[in-house]
Amino acid sequence: MKVFPAVDILDGTCVQLVQGNRKNRVSYGNPVSRAQEWLQEGARALHVINLDGAFGAAEKNVSLIKEIIQTTGAEIQLGGGIRSTADAAGWLNAGVTRVIIGTLAVDRPEAITEIADEYGKEAVMAGVDARGGNVVVRGWEKTAGDFITMARAFEERGAGSLLFTNVDVEGLCNGIAEEPVRRLREAVKIPVVASGGITTPQDVRIMREIGVEAIVLGSALYRGTITLKEAIEEAER
Repeated sequence: MKVFPAVDILDGTCVQLVQGNRKNRVSYGNPVSRAQEWLQEGARALHVINLDGAFGAAEKNVSLIKEIIQTTGAEIQLGGGIRSTADAAGWLNAGVTRVIIGTLAVDRPEAITEIADEYGKEAVMAGVDARGGNVVVRGWEKTAGDFITMARAFEERGAGSLLFTNVDVEGLCNGIAEEPVRRLREAVKIPVVASGGITTPQDVRIMREIGVEAIVLGSALYRGTITLKEAIEEAER
């Protein structure tokens, strides 16, 4: 199982939000420096999110993200503000490994197929951000439908993987909610990457035992609740 450290960017700064709320932000400095630090500590891939893009300002942070791509050479999955197939193509051509599409996948599911046909299924990760069992989009501000139903639809459209974020526990560092992850893992055949609430080595172990392909670590990693070394050791057992 892989471990993706999160590099979330808002207003040009690496941040962590609680429950996706821009007002509840903690800043952690330069995003490029943070990305390089995680790789130096043993990460082999990065989870980069343009939070300004998720909130409707996709043009912000572009130069920073391109600098991360160019200076690290790492496997990168990128999300936030990818609202068209042209946006996705631009980032894939710029060197990201895969794009994460959430709102676009809900609004125009055929975009999944179009991107997969052009770049391969592995290049398309559909975001399943769920609150109370329902998918939420547009920066988690709008509800879109049952998360299992939508995940299956994304799979049928050609998504190569799913990013499941449990918004109910995201950013709280209070541990995972195991049951929704297990339900999703059993409902689809494509790889699932889990995010939200993963706080301790025990949480990492549970995710590994459920059979997710990878996990994303954000708040717990930045607050020091778990170290990257601890997470990787448990993930690779």
